[in-house]
Amino acid sequence: MRVGSGQGESSISTADLTSVSVRGMDLADQLMGHVGFSTFYFIMVTGRHPTDAEQALLDASLIAIAEHGITPSVAAARMTLAAAPEALQGAVAAGILGCGSKVLGTASDAAQLLQAGVAAVDGDAARLPEQARAEVARLRAGRRLLPGFGHPLHRDGDPRARRLFALAVELGTASLHCTYARALETAADEVFGRPMVLNVSCAIPAVLLDVGFPARAMRGIPILARTAGLLAHLVEEMERPAGFAIAGAAAEAVTYVPRN
Repeated sequence: MRVGSGQGESSISTADLTSVSVRGMDLADQLMGHVGFSTFYFIMVTGRHPTDAEQALLDASLIAIAEHGITPSVAAARMTLAAAPEALQGAVAAGILGCGSKVLGTASDAAQLLQAGVAAVDGDAARLPEQARAEVARLRAGRRLLPGFGHPLHRDGDPRARRLFALAVELGTASLHCTYARALETAADEVFGRPMVLNVSCAIPAVLLDVGFPARAMRGIPILARTAGLLAHLVEEMERPAGFAIAGAAAEAVTYVPRN
């Protein structure tokens, strides 16, 4: 890679005949065997080593979102591998391509919501409940979704979200974004008149934004984590095939309705 060309610049990595450098560190001598993969990911994204608290929250967030059973992304991946067993990369891609506004991708939308709310009160935590009520009311009036809320299974509370908030408190990092997330939960219950479950896709950006993890990289958390989960399912698919059974169950669940 040319250095300092002024066009098409990158500060992530370069390589020469004898070495590979990542963020100014020698990959073989300073990183391999010295840091874990999540630390390496943090370094690549931010350009610096994480603090102990940042590391703990990043690891917990990745673990929290990596696996949740036969989700739509897993079903897509396993069916793809069943149909094209030579294309492991295609099966992983099939699962990740569904990362959007309903599944996985909501962490990014929730991050933007939390950032905007905290910015609106200019650091005044006492104003967060009022800001939360106004924001939830605005979203409901516009018939828009509240990103990071609701869950088809964990209707009494998402255990992953509870653990992430508890960990942030234990580490002493819980701050305005965590406070605003909980204020949104209270406001949502009031505005909608029913319990609105704050799920892991809101908890992840809340705890990570409070330690300075960049919001623009937030969608990468579920993508990176779920890739690991998909690979586990695909290895199992090779050993204990279920892809065609999933496809068959889908066909049985859909009723054909002729139209004139």
